[in-house]
Amino acid sequence: MTKATNTAADIQKIVKEENVRFLRLMFTDILGTIKNVEVPISQLDKVLENKMMFDGSSIEGFVRIEESDMYLYPDLSTWMIFPWESEHGKVARLICDIYNPDGTPFAGDPRGNLKRALSDMESLGFTSFNLGPEPEFFLFKLNEQGDITTDLNDQGGYFDFAPTDLGENCRRDIVLELESLGFEVEASHHEVAPGQHEIDFKYANVLEACDNIQTFKLVVKTIARKHGLHATFMPKPLFGINGSGMHCNMSLFKGSENAFFDKDNDMQLSDTAYQFLGGLLEHARAFTAICNPTVNSYKRLVPGFEAPVYVAWSGRNRSPLIRVPESRGLSTRLELRSVDPSANPYLAMAVLLQSGLDGVKRELTPTPPVNSNIYVMDEEEREAANISDLPSTLHNALKELRKDSIVKEALGEHIYNSFLVSKRFEWDAYKQSVSEWEREQYLELY
Repeated sequence: MTKATNTAADIQKIVKEENVRFLRLMFTDILGTIKNVEVPISQLDKVLENKMMFDGSSIEGFVRIEESDMYLYPDLSTWMIFPWESEHGKVARLICDIYNPDGTPFAGDPRGNLKRALSDMESLGFTSFNLGPEPEFFLFKLNEQGDITTDLNDQGGYFDFAPTDLGENCRRDIVLELESLGFEVEASHHEVAPGQHEIDFKYANVLEACDNIQTFKLVVKTIARKHGLHATFMPKPLFGINGSGMHCNMSLFKGSENAFFDKDNDMQLSDTAYQFLGGLLEHARAFTAICNPTVNSYKRLVPGFEAPVYVAWSGRNRSPLIRVPESRGLSTRLELRSVDPSANPYLAMAVLLQSGLDGVKRELTPTPPVNSNIYVMDEEEREAANISDLPSTLHNALKELRKDSIVKEALGEHIYNSFLVSKRFEWDAYKQSVSEWEREQYLELY
């Protein structure tokens, strides 16, 4: 998706030509939920002058009630007209950064925090950090009342097509909608599990890519609803089948040159690529809390369902945490396979970037690649190969997060503290709940 370089005058002209009547000012809270303030187009001048205010105390993880006034600063390059709401005139959107009343960036804004990480990257001489995400999702049927059921819309498998893949028409409409909004969709297919789908879109610089992920989720859910379906990015909605991941393909650039590529080096990976890889491996256990932020995330990170469980890397093997796809030149990249689509993309990419940059700053050497199937190794074999496990629960991931100063600094004090408080509440609520599995196992026995 190519960002436009809009000016305020451009937007005012488009509003008149396209009969835009409402404007959604969108931003993302700490948990990754898209929020928006919708205003009539009569407020456009106020929006463009960065004078639109909202109550920050009502947003998860932002500020206390006595500090509630916050300002929305729109990024004009994110201007987009939605094609599906035109009954009373068209609706457009702008993605916004959050600012304090004194004109300083708000430390609790996930998007602004990612910009801070990018400034650190630029101080090291890199010009861009590119991300190609691969978000997966499930489609469930809605009942006659419009409520969500746990009935899948098909029984298809990997790369199946109609009539087995009954989500094909919905997925095709999603692709068409995305393309009308400027996305360059590279692939669209049924995934391994019944009812599971994947749509891949072209990589972009990381800020734009994170904006695209949030827009993608909104489009997928909106179009699914029109087909009588509910789209969910929940990591593991059903027992016994694969969960949904969001593999992240990452690369650093210096101008037009891919800083991860060196045709004369081992595997044609540059020293920078190996150092960045070393940083990702060193901080993997800590950043898992951010990249897999829900109790449910850890139901996906188990052996047997293609999701990574172990901290290791390989050029071809798909069982480790990080894979190096075979493409080289400008396409040289590292693929992190643990991230799931419940993650806040801005926070996930800030911690991944800073973890990798820590490896570059310290010139870390990664552990040797593991080219055999880790899932069939026993514990002694993994230990001999210096392969550690990812955290097995949200609780364990939060403990790792608290120990890692680099990942904490990547979040900043405000976001780190707010995230930790929220996730502790989530874990405490979960551990007090009694599941159907427990009743089946223990109710009669004891």
